[in-house]
Amino acid sequence: MPKEITWTDSEDIGILLAEKHPDVDPLTVRFTDLHRYVTELADFKDDTQKSNEAKLEAIQMAWHEEYLDAQG
Repeated sequence: MPKEITWTDSEDIGILLAEKHPDVDPLTVRFTDLHRYVTELADFKDDTQKSNEAKLEAIQMAWHEEYLDAQG
């Protein structure tokens, strides 16, 4: 059974976003779009209104680390 993802699972979300959007530089994504990307993930099961700037920034940085690793 897949793990249910919440706003606090920034590393897991970063990995999933890197897999779903491999050619997107996370630092170019606006927070409004990032919010949408996260809530569209199949395993995301949290209240969409519980995000905030700090949580979105943590997700963006986790995604950015995955992006850099993939770039070599």
